[in-house]
Amino acid sequence: MLPVLLISVDNTVLSFALPAITTALGATGGQLLWIVDAYPLMLAGLLVPMGALGDRVGRRRLLLIGATGFALVSLLAAWAPTPALLIAARALLGVFGATLMPSTLSLLRNVFTDRAQRRLAIAIWAAGFAAGGALGPIVGGFLLTHFWWGSVFLLNTPLLLVLIPLALWLVPESRDPHPGPVDVPSILLSLLTMLPLVHAIIEVGEHGVSASTVLGVAIGLGSGWLFVRRQRRLASPMLDVMLFTRATFSGAVSANLLSVLGFSGLLVVVSQFLQLVLGLSPMDAGLVLLPGLVASVVAGLLAVKLVRHLRPATLIGGSFLLAALGYLLASRVGTDPTAGTIAVAFVVMALGVGLAETLTNDEIVASVPAEKAGAASAVSETAYELGTTLGVAVLGSVLNATYRAQVVVPSSVTADQGHAAAETLAGAVRVAESLDPAAASQLLDSARSAFDLGMQRSALVGIVVAVGAAVVSFVTLRKATGD
Repeated sequence: MLPVLLISVDNTVLSFALPAITTALGATGGQLLWIVDAYPLMLAGLLVPMGALGDRVGRRRLLLIGATGFALVSLLAAWAPTPALLIAARALLGVFGATLMPSTLSLLRNVFTDRAQRRLAIAIWAAGFAAGGALGPIVGGFLLTHFWWGSVFLLNTPLLLVLIPLALWLVPESRDPHPGPVDVPSILLSLLTMLPLVHAIIEVGEHGVSASTVLGVAIGLGSGWLFVRRQRRLASPMLDVMLFTRATFSGAVSANLLSVLGFSGLLVVVSQFLQLVLGLSPMDAGLVLLPGLVASVVAGLLAVKLVRHLRPATLIGGSFLLAALGYLLASRVGTDPTAGTIAVAFVVMALGVGLAETLTNDEIVASVPAEKAGAASAVSETAYELGTTLGVAVLGSVLNATYRAQVVVPSSVTADQGHAAAETLAGAVRVAESLDPAAASQLLDSARSAFDLGMQRSALVGIVVAVGAAVVSFVTLRKATGD
């Protein structure tokens, strides 16, 4: 539970720290996306290699190595003096974080051999994400109110100091008894698949379609094709790609990815909206979202009961339709949004995502032998992290593109001020502080209205994603059972 809690707290806290980071480091909109995305992007590229490595060298051992590195790099992130160095530190956190996630889920797969017990264990494990999300805004809000933005990264160190001795004492070691060799070309191809694709998505949101974005997509898709081809030829592949020919496995992975794509992206958008448009403090903004994050925990535990009476396809597909209703409520906040309307929308959305996360993870790990649990868990976590990365990139790009197209900057500002105000809402707030009252009011009204419209359009993207996930679940998981 501790690594899951740690990573969830880290992601949620960062969302609330973005306005402070923008002010302190002068980060642009694109840099903000990379500060958020560098971490899950590296996770997405390395989870499968690290999961396979855990099967070979021992899942607990890899967990301990990752925890130590994560604690040390957190200290570097806390005192990063520039956006570029913070992005680099976040990328290193992703490298070590990739050792933590598949280790935890694969250990559950091997400790709990009974399906009902394992489903409950996975529900509690998944609840750790939501619990961390609930804890992050409260603790992070307190830190951001009383200390500098870097203090949010210092939350990691005490958690990891507790994790390491407890893992040595309580967690049994497990590994594949007949592991194959580590294949370095497969690791490189995995990275070459993920990095260019997400970079291209961010660049499209920043500057539109260009030769570099087309090249990035081509490199990513080409590397992905080579990765699959290599796995099919290896005697001991890093990832058994034939698993994806099973409808239940591929459907559960796809649903897992889509469940967090809209949720994570909208969380970043809403957390900024609450602070920059409604003027809430980081802690108050966290309290607005707290009921939804708690609802996600409750939904995950409730799924264990409901799956005894409803088929997984029905339950998972229905959960996405519930999430779509939440996105619809968020998209209809309108020109006079309140913290209450956003809280209600977030609760409905979180209930749907919480149900889906528990059941899709259970379907993924139940479909493979226990000795391959690390690789299968890594696929599940890759879907989660890739969904997070794409969610932030896609919805963040929709937000940024809408904001730039709609904001009106007063002609009286300097060129540098105009660029800053047109780049991000936080930049507009900062520029407004140096203007006369009339110009400041004009700029802030326009900027907040543009950001509001951007949030509504982001929520509409969330509806499309959720409905698509429901269709995928109804079609591909119809043969899955709750037994």
